[in-house]
Order: sequence, then structure tokens, then C-alpha cells
Amino acid sequence: RPRPGTPLMDPMADGPDLHTIVVGREAMGCRFEVVFNAGEVADATEAGCDALDLVDEIEARISIYRDSSELAAINAAAGRWVEVTADTLALLRLALEIGNQTGGAFDIAAGPLVQAWGFVRRQGRTPAADEFAAALAVSGAGQVELDNDGCRARVCVAGAGLNPGGIGKGWAVDRAVEQLSAAGVPSCLLHGGQSSVRAIGTQGPAQPGRTGWKVGLRHPLRPGRRLATFTLCDRALGTSGSGTQFFVERGRRLGHILDPRSGRPAEGVISATVLAPTAAAADALATAAYVLGEAGLPQIVARDPAVGVMLVVPAAGRGLRVVLANVHEGDVSLDLEPGLELTRFPVPPVA
Repeated sequence: RPRPGTPLMDPMADGPDLHTIVVGREAMGCRFEVVFNAGEVADATEAGCDALDLVDEIEARISIYRDSSELAAINAAAGRWVEVTADTLALLRLALEIGNQTGGAFDIAAGPLVQAWGFVRRQGRTPAADEFAAALAVSGAGQVELDNDGCRARVCVAGAGLNPGGIGKGWAVDRAVEQLSAAGVPSCLLHGGQSSVRAIGTQGPAQPGRTGWKVGLRHPLRPGRRLATFTLCDRALGTSGSGTQFFVERGRRLGHILDPRSGRPAEGVISATVLAPTAAAADALATAAYVLGEAGLPQIVARDPAVGVMLVVPAAGRGLRVVLANVHEGDVSLDLEPGLELTRFPVPPVA
């Protein structure tokens, strides 16, 4: 049914000529929504339902919460090859590539650590020393092998486990958007849980100077306020942060995003947002950017000029600092406030 805007849209951009049709469904533990320009696609509701059906199919294949899924089968069959669909194999291949690019700051094989810290069920706790050591010993991409010719995958030791939490939603968004584009949809936006977004075409009727879709990014510490508005032109956005998922132990706030290299919750970054050509890459790179922080920005952006990063980190005193790397003026507008500093990170050329 037509309604203006969604929680992702920039309310300031809404106007009498910007109306949308939104088709939504619960999937992957969150709300997925497909947003169309009203009147642009004759069968928008059917097309949106078809796209969300595809999301459901992907969830059935990769969810670690379903014993019948392909990833659950891999986790349960330590040391043995498991046949998977070509789509699942491509997801695993991309995840391992991004893990290698980021030096292990993103790691789809950190499942045992996520389990040990209680984050699989969103119940954070510090694991006992022996439990932590055991989980760390069987975590990491080195425990994963792919057979591209046979379309098979395996984890090498008992206790190892894949967890697609940092890339799965983005992968599903990409596949659904590609299906819509192939069906002739010229413009749409699709998001999963408001943290993984991809857009094609233009929001609203064609007008001189109007491009892309406006996406408002919430303030990581003040959910009722907007920190920035991004313009997505055939592009994706992913955001990682621990503003709402954390636990407190001995006065320390520990977020749900782990540094796979140390096995402990990452610290030092409040939120990380990545612009990339695909939602899967944006998701995984946002997780890596959150883990790596400001010092690791070259690993995220120097290899691909189409990738940009915005970090929110604590500033001196009690304020915040926004760090932009390879994010251009046309990509984002910031809602500056007192105490909010802005730094533009120089991106070195690729050697």
C-alpha cells in the first residue's frame, strides 16, 4: 500500500511528489522491506513478495538456527565435505576473500567465539578461561575449506563453525535486488533490519538534479536523532555498531561485535558505516571497519575506489568524532551538532 517514506528514508527529503509502496516481511531475525516508487511498477506488490520469497529461500540455506540449513550441516559434519548450492558456495568464497583482505577482522568462521560469548542468542557473558581458549583454538578461516569444482565446503575440526551474521543479510539483499532489476524494476530500495541497504535507480519522479535514494543514518548514541543522510546511487550501505547490543561487566560496556583475531569484543569505535557496490561487501566491511578502527581504514578503502567509510569514535573530552574515508560530498550530508568533530582520512594510493 502506498505510504510516504520508511524509517530508513530521510524525512527532510519527503515531499508531495515522493510517495512509495513498501512490501515487508520478517526474515533473518529482522524486518526486510522492499520500497518502490508509487505508480512506477505495475505489479510492485507481487514483485516485492517474490523478492522476499528469495530472502526466505536464502535464509533456509544459510541460517545456523535451522538444523536443515546448508551451513548447519557443514558445522555438524566436521571434517567431512558437504554439498552446497552454488549460491551458498559463492557467499562463502566472498566471505573468505573479505576476511583475507581485512587481515581477519571479518571472519565468517568465528562461530565458536560468538557462541562462547553468548551472542548467538543475544545474551552476552564473559566465557570461562578454558571455554574461551577452546573456542579460540577452533575459530578462524583456516578451519574452512572450499571445493569449487565439486561445489562443496567443510570445516576441518570438531567444534569449528560458520556464522554468516556479518554478511548474510547483505547477501540476501543483493540477490533480491538483482532479481528485481532482472525483472525490469528501474528503481527500488531494499533493506534488511535497517542496517543493510541497497538501492537502484532514483527515488521519486525524474527531475533535473535528482539522483539516487536518500537514506537517513541514526545517531549511534541518540536513536531519535539523525547523524547523516546518505545518497545511494546504484550502491549499498552497511552499518555496524554496538549501541543497542551490549552487556556490562564490572563497569565495562562490552559490545556484541567480536575482534576475531583476539576473540574478544572490539573496542574503540562506536559505529562504522560502509558504502560499497554490494550490500554483502558493505556489511562485511562495516564489521571489519568497526574492528580495525581508524588505523585500519587503508585496508578497507585503498583497494577499491568505490568503497567509502564513516566511523564514529569518541573525541577528546565527551564529544564524538566522525571520520570520513573516501566519502565524497555528494555521498553524504552530516547533521553537525556541538561537540561533533569531523576528520577526513587521507586515503593513500594503492601500490
